[in-house]
Amino acid sequence: MFKKSELERRLSLKTEEEREALRAALHRLQEADQINRVKNGRFGHRAVAQLVVGKLAMTKQGLGFVTVDGTDEQVFIPPRFRGMAVHGDTVEVSLFAQPTRQQEEGDKPEGEITRVIERGRTDLVGTLEKSKNFFVVIPDDRRIARDVMVAQGALNNAKPGEKVIVQIETWGVGHLSPEGRIVEVLGRAGEVSAEIKSVVSEFKLPLHFPREVSEEAERLPDVIPHEEIVRRLDFRQQYCITIDPEDAKDFDDAVSLEWLPGGNLRLGVHIADVSYYVKEGTVLDREALQRSTSVYFPNMVIPMLPERLSNIICSLRPNEDRLAYSVFMTLTSKGVVTEHEICETVICSKRRFTYEEVEHILSGGEDSSVPAPILERLHAMQELASNLTKKRMKEGSIDFDSAEAKFRFGDEGEPTEIIKKVRLKSHRLVEEFMLLANQVVAKHGGQAKKEEQQRPFLYRIHDSPDPDRVRELAVFVAQFGYKLSLEGGVRSKQLQHLLEQIKGTEVENVINEVALRSMAKAIYSDQNIGHYGLAFDHYSHFTSPIRRYPDLIVHRLLKEYAVGMPLRRREEIRTRLPAIAKQSSAMERVAMEAERAAVKVMQVEYMKRHLGDEFEGLISGVMRFGVFIEINDLLVEGMIHVRDLEDDYYLYDEKSYALIGQRKGKRYRLGDTVKVKVIRVNAEEREIDFAMVTGETAPPRRASQRRRR
Repeated sequence: MFKKSELERRLSLKTEEEREALRAALHRLQEADQINRVKNGRFGHRAVAQLVVGKLAMTKQGLGFVTVDGTDEQVFIPPRFRGMAVHGDTVEVSLFAQPTRQQEEGDKPEGEITRVIERGRTDLVGTLEKSKNFFVVIPDDRRIARDVMVAQGALNNAKPGEKVIVQIETWGVGHLSPEGRIVEVLGRAGEVSAEIKSVVSEFKLPLHFPREVSEEAERLPDVIPHEEIVRRLDFRQQYCITIDPEDAKDFDDAVSLEWLPGGNLRLGVHIADVSYYVKEGTVLDREALQRSTSVYFPNMVIPMLPERLSNIICSLRPNEDRLAYSVFMTLTSKGVVTEHEICETVICSKRRFTYEEVEHILSGGEDSSVPAPILERLHAMQELASNLTKKRMKEGSIDFDSAEAKFRFGDEGEPTEIIKKVRLKSHRLVEEFMLLANQVVAKHGGQAKKEEQQRPFLYRIHDSPDPDRVRELAVFVAQFGYKLSLEGGVRSKQLQHLLEQIKGTEVENVINEVALRSMAKAIYSDQNIGHYGLAFDHYSHFTSPIRRYPDLIVHRLLKEYAVGMPLRRREEIRTRLPAIAKQSSAMERVAMEAERAAVKVMQVEYMKRHLGDEFEGLISGVMRFGVFIEINDLLVEGMIHVRDLEDDYYLYDEKSYALIGQRKGKRYRLGDTVKVKVIRVNAEEREIDFAMVTGETAPPRRASQRRRR
């Protein structure tokens, strides 16, 4: 413990400026809870906690890490110190003594799990198998590295080889396995319907709404009350249109465009007014917060709101009166917003377009069914959207163009075709208008007129990338002959320049994916730090309240601010927003992971029919144990295990992202184009194995046995 005067003497501080700097540093450390201040004005080290609490996350390779609650700190858990904890559990960890040597950057403290505080889940999805004298469920999730024993009387008529949900009754002690009972049979393991059900269960997605939620939705009126119409801006006679995917049912945005005297344009972005129907604190609202987002599988949707709301009452269907919340923006021909207005409206969409229909028109095609005023507006919208894109790119916005797959299905629900989605001019048109509306709303919502404090608001934020990851990206792209300048820190403009260079090249998808992985994740927050990727100082989500809860919150806040929000209410909102942002961000991550898993199920099902077929592909990943290949146009990723590279003994070169043959020098490098054959497909593991095709190919190996743990 030292007094400030002692610290000044030991640090040989002579001037008042130096002593003031020390005072400021001590204050900052105390505020950050990194030092203690005790009686008599002495300062000292904080005691380091030997017990910490956090959530255990396992990797598929069997490594365990506990993220300490309230921090970004991670503790590594060696396998023999994991006890009975499994992935997702909240645990107590006793930290090991730190080594006396100076830790290298990146080293993590280690510890032992001493107690499981809360189980991450009480049931698991897996495949039932029978050994000689017992039944066992092998979990689908590889991070759950323990099989579950099931007694004969707890099978619930399940048969070996079926996909099931097993309820855990005891997690076991010592070396004993967990025990459970089967509560649901999903179907035959490997069948597409069973595998999709297993994804739903694995991610705890609710297929059905609670009875009270459905009943509340059913009580909502079909007809808009007259008094509500007269209270709003009546925009029903204007040319509003919707542009959506061919199979869409929840139309939550419409657009309009009008010409103003002097050459300016008035762009209207009209969003379904869900907040009129879903009131704060109702059972509908609580359920929507819990779900936070709709989840889109290739063959189904798990909606945030009941179908009566999402597909009927709120959906901006053509030629039907609908309540909307509209942003009207006055723009110059170059896309500069000079003024805006946000108001409640009633609209009537004059036409429901698909992206393909609009693309046909914008490319010079004819459609006699479309009235001339709408055709004129579509072409003007395209010109405006093009100018908005140019403006956004000039300001440093990064335009990641990630490829997506779309499926066509047969009569039995099986995927019969995989189509690579093409980004059309019509997609960009809608994207630009939505981006602009979200940007305008965020700036409007958080600004405080003649007030010292920012108004509480919910933002969509994106932090700048970690410098180390950007340096790794620069090294990675250099091997393909591209340069990412790191001078003065990486600005979004520099990344944008890199993506422009690779556009249309064979390595575009690979570099896009690596660049995306180097980025921070966009999240929801009540604290605005801007959006790095879009190069926006203000950004929120306003345009999809049918399928995203943060958009619904933003609508409510804007409405309250429009009429005046009392100070007490403002503080209540300020207190609640962090939890809403955290829940929404967490459920968004769950939805993304579930959607990826469902796409993988469909890809695996499709590739079952192509065993032995050959494809052109690109090396999309290189690891010690093999290389990942993405099939061109299909976007199906599979793997070639090192054991299947039989022409040489291969070593992994981490710096060049390559496997190199020790004798012949054959090199398999990230981004290389290769020809492969499908040799194994495992639907239960969602895995596809390839073999290289180089002249005479070796006969496919026999499919490997199902894993055991």
